[in-house]
Amino acid sequence: MATVQLKKLQKAHGPVARALRTLRPWATFFRQFVKHPAMIGSIIPSSNALVQSMLAPVDWSTTRLFVEYGPGVGTFTRPILEKMRPDAMLVAIDTNADFVRYLNGDIADHRFRAVHGSAVDVRSIIADYGFSEADYILSGLPFSTLPEGVGPQIAEETHAALRPGGTFLVYQYSRFVQAVLSPSFSKIDTALEWINIPPCRMFWATKEAPLAQAA
Repeated sequence: MATVQLKKLQKAHGPVARALRTLRPWATFFRQFVKHPAMIGSIIPSSNALVQSMLAPVDWSTTRLFVEYGPGVGTFTRPILEKMRPDAMLVAIDTNADFVRYLNGDIADHRFRAVHGSAVDVRSIIADYGFSEADYILSGLPFSTLPEGVGPQIAEETHAALRPGGTFLVYQYSRFVQAVLSPSFSKIDTALEWINIPPCRMFWATKEAPLAQAA
């Protein structure tokens, strides 16, 4: 009975209903953090300041395919969709089936797909949607807690999945990932966003074009 009443409140209008809709993703995020703390990394979703700083270098006018690893409850997903072209696509990949179900049920946008899978399989996943390469790939995966060997494999597969000039955008709470990215990416820009709990390090690893193509 209580569940039915809660659903009615969520569908209703007014401040109470709006508050419930706002709290729903936080509640989902917290439940998954309790179940899988090592795979989520922080008990608090990313701040809006981090989202905007992380996405600032993206050229939305030329972006056809954006990929997100570990979207969680969509803290980055929704701002990405707001900025994307009408004919672009966002594919979000998560190993957590609960997050995938939540996002597919909560976001009604023909440009969006949440997929239950691993970032290691990014090339086969985007191929399922008719793409051979991505323009940008974003990750908040906690590389320092991934099983041994998985981080470097994700970096290699991400590099292979990006178009020349494409960028791997990574936000982390330590410098650990830089050593993971360096063997695959020769150009890595970094910055620190203080307006986040905790302050977050940002990495933009660009796949450089072959010399003949660059010329």
